[in-house]
Parts: sequence; C-alpha cells; structure tokens
Amino acid sequence: MIRLFAVLAASLTAFTATAQTEIDIQEVTSPGGIDAWLVEENSIPFTAIELVFDGGASLDLPGKRGATNLMMGLIEEGAGDLDARAFQAQREALAASYEFDTYDDSVTVSAVFLTENRDEAIALLREALINPRFDQDAVDRVRGQVLAGIRSDANNPNDIANAAFDAAAFGDHPYGSAINGTEASVAALTRDDIVTAHRNALTTGRVHVGAAGDISAEDLGVLIDTLIGDLPADGPALPDAVEFGLDGGITVVPYATPQSVALFGHAGIERDDDDFFAAFILNEILGGRGVESRLYREVREKRGLTYGVSTFLVPKDFTEMYLGSVASANDRIAEAINVIRDEWALMASDGITQEELDAAQTYLTGAYPLRFDGNAAIAGILVGMQSVDLTPDYVANRNDFIEAVTLEEVNRVAAELLDPEGLHFVVVGEPEGLEAAE
Repeated sequence: MIRLFAVLAASLTAFTATAQTEIDIQEVTSPGGIDAWLVEENSIPFTAIELVFDGGASLDLPGKRGATNLMMGLIEEGAGDLDARAFQAQREALAASYEFDTYDDSVTVSAVFLTENRDEAIALLREALINPRFDQDAVDRVRGQVLAGIRSDANNPNDIANAAFDAAAFGDHPYGSAINGTEASVAALTRDDIVTAHRNALTTGRVHVGAAGDISAEDLGVLIDTLIGDLPADGPALPDAVEFGLDGGITVVPYATPQSVALFGHAGIERDDDDFFAAFILNEILGGRGVESRLYREVREKRGLTYGVSTFLVPKDFTEMYLGSVASANDRIAEAINVIRDEWALMASDGITQEELDAAQTYLTGAYPLRFDGNAAIAGILVGMQSVDLTPDYVANRNDFIEAVTLEEVNRVAAELLDPEGLHFVVVGEPEGLEAAE
C-alpha cells in the first residue's frame, strides 16, 4: 500500500493544477449499455472509479431495517473462493483500495488501483460485488460491530437529536429511522435477508459510474461490463415522496449532560428548483461554513453562546429540508435558540446586503476548483452530478450560475424559503427555560 499512497500524494498536485483549467469529461457507454463519465489523466499510473446505486437504505423491506447497511459492511468479507482473510490479503497484495458505504438514497462503491494491477484489482472487486460469500462467521462479526455502533449512537447527544428529529418529521417512511437499524431489527436479520438486500440494492438500471485517471474510454467501457455487467438490471420500487412533517416548536429529549445540542429546521427546496442557486448563496450567508455567517457572528462572536453553529440545505431524493445545528450550555441554549429564530426572521423580512452577496459569490466561486483535488475526488464529483441529473458542462458553467444570481433573487427566495415560525428545534440535554415550549 505504500506505493499506492505515494502515487496518490503525487496526484493531488497534478490534479490541483488541472482543476484550475477546464475539466474534460468524456461520456462513455460500455458495450453492455452502461453509461459512465470519465476524466482521463495519464500522467499518474492509477485510476479511481466510483459507483453510486440509487435506492440505498430506502430499499430495506418492512421489518428488515438495517439490512442494506449490514450487507454493504459484508461485501469484502469474503467473495468467491476467498474467505474474509484471503480476500483482504489479496487486496493488500494488489495495493488496491475499496470502500463500500450506505446512505438513505444510495449505496456507493469506491475503488482506487494502480494501472499495472488494474485487471487483477477489478477481478477481485467483481467477485465482491457479484459473488459475496456472506459466511455466517462474517455475518456474526460484522453484525456485532453494527450493534456496537447502534448502542454507541444511543448515548451520543447528536445522534439522539437526529433520531428524534427524523422520527418526528417522517414517521414510518424510511427517512424516519436510522439506516443502520435498531438492535432488534439487526439482531433478527438472517443471511437470506442479506442476500435479498444485495439483490435489491445493486442493479445496473440504477447505477451511476464515474472514473478518473490512467484509463481510456474504450478500456473503461470494458472494465464496467466486467465489473458489474452480471448484476441484475432492475430492482424493487423506490419509496414514495414524503413531506416534511414537523410544525414549528421545540422538542426536548432529556439527557444528563452539561451541554445541550439542538438540531433544527423546516421544509427546504428541491435541487432542480430554478431558485436553488439563490437558496445556496442565501444559506452560505445565513449559516454556512465558508464565510463568516450571520448566525456565527450573532451566536458565537457577539454573545459567546456556542463554539459553532451552521445551517445546510438537504435536498434528498424524496423530500427536502433546510436544517441547522448548534450546541450550548444548558443555561444558555434557550438564548441561542432565540437568537437563531430572530436572525431567521430578520433575513426573511429584510434579506441580505450587496456586500454579503459579493463576499459569498467570491468565496463559492473561488473554492469550487479546489474540490477537484485528486482522482477519487473527481470520480465522486462525476457520479454526484449524474445522480442529480446534471450535464457534463455543469463543471464549466457552475461558477457562472453562482455569479448570475442577483440581490433581488436572493432576497425574494429568503422571503419565500425562510420560515421562522416553522422552525422546529429538537434539543437533547437538560436545557433551562425550554420545558414550557415542548
């Protein structure tokens, strides 16, 4: 792995320079009909590939919550003729890196490999994706790790807040519960449940592929068919859309800790809405992390109520949210919440200034090229763009979209999107002065 890490380090310099110029995205269709995007860069002898399969943990069957997450944790715990230890030994010998992750709306597969080992690295990854063993000893071991994580989350105030917020906002919809499931649901999962989750989650009809590095379009097409061409084409129906189900107010979840944490928010905006870029800039000014936001200035700098406060747009596949988080001492969290509400209301009524807009646009356009800082980052950006139905020219045009937003547009969106009365706060801790507002 040392050689691979050295190659990866060298690639950061090469691609940071590339990111300052135009990124050449090639659209590739494999012989088997699977589409992919490629940024070819032959100066460094390695390639990164990213696969995103739509659906994710939202495809868990009723009563089987956590099955997709457990399945993805087992993918490289043995495949084909190789048990877990033999699989890991072969991966190490090839200096290849594989990662498998589960999210609400997708599962992802990331791979990085040297050009000289490409065929062997892809053959090994193919076995993991097509022929995972799901040996019972591996199932029991990984299940134990998941259960330990669930127990740990149950004692983490931030995770408690997230769980309470999601359950209240989305109820029985998959968004209403954690992707890793509950102790009871995970303990009850069988090997057959895991096999079913594998069949449902990994399908070529819902895959997006991005690649960057030392590979040609022709070779990538062949690689894709080799890697995933034998997966099933179709999967089960995706869940229905769901509206954000919380009205304004405060929910207190008692927890013995000297500092309360709060997750807050209301309904958001769709990623393909014509006003999304205006909302994106608005959020940067209100509570983003790139520039000094209003909330940071008012809650942290002026009053010292917290070490950090931030907000973020969350356009998911089946709903949209505008969320934020803050933590403060139990005797000061009520004040922090009042300041957040006041700033929310002030921006909704009075909007932003031209100076704030200029600063946000300068930061957002200047920071964007820095995201293209290596093969793996670029491959991830390519599939992310595909997942939200962007076109390859978005990379070249994105900063133009940011710069085209006017002050009038941002202030109109502020009035339409920001709903101070609709903000719901889930507070975990022993807050003072909030009990009557539950």
